[in-house]
Amino acid sequence: MNFLLRFSRAVDWLNGQIGKYVIWLILASTVISGVNAVVRKAFNISSNAFLEVQWYLFAASFLIAAGYTLLNQEHVKVDVLVGRLSKRGQIWVDIVGFVFFLTPFCFAILWYGIPFFLQGYRSGEMSNNAGGLLRWPVYAMIPLGFSLLMLQGWSELIKRIAFLQGRIEDPTSKRGEKTAEEELAESIRRLAEAQTKSS
Repeated sequence: MNFLLRFSRAVDWLNGQIGKYVIWLILASTVISGVNAVVRKAFNISSNAFLEVQWYLFAASFLIAAGYTLLNQEHVKVDVLVGRLSKRGQIWVDIVGFVFFLTPFCFAILWYGIPFFLQGYRSGEMSNNAGGLLRWPVYAMIPLGFSLLMLQGWSELIKRIAFLQGRIEDPTSKRGEKTAEEELAESIRRLAEAQTKSS
């Protein structure tokens, strides 16, 4: 079990680091969207590449951060029934979910997603839109995102089993750490303050 807990900590660290940086993709997508709208209205010009890169970035942030979201227990849960169970009962529901639902679902997506990505990569598939982008980079987000989600599911499974054995504290209790959004806002504030001091 000690080896599994070390594996769990490594997966938690990996998804935690990814979550801290993937949030910037949403900011980039928002900025590109805003600039594209202004340029289109002001100069009556636009590019399909700008439109596509927005959904590429959004898809990447959504898929790659799925494991981070699970780490921070931000996925939607149906607590109407589960909330009435004891803590051990809730943990068992999570275990069943990770083993019989999350893991097979991720395997199925990877089973079909990896060949889909490889086919797009080998063929050099391009968007059908004029000025569109290569498709394989966004296809790569499918196996990458679901691999990270599956690893995080296994990490959560290990932590719940360890909790039932009395080895660790409740893994479902919220941590007092800042969210990725709070860290992003703080980084933006620090950048603005640094620019104000330098000018």
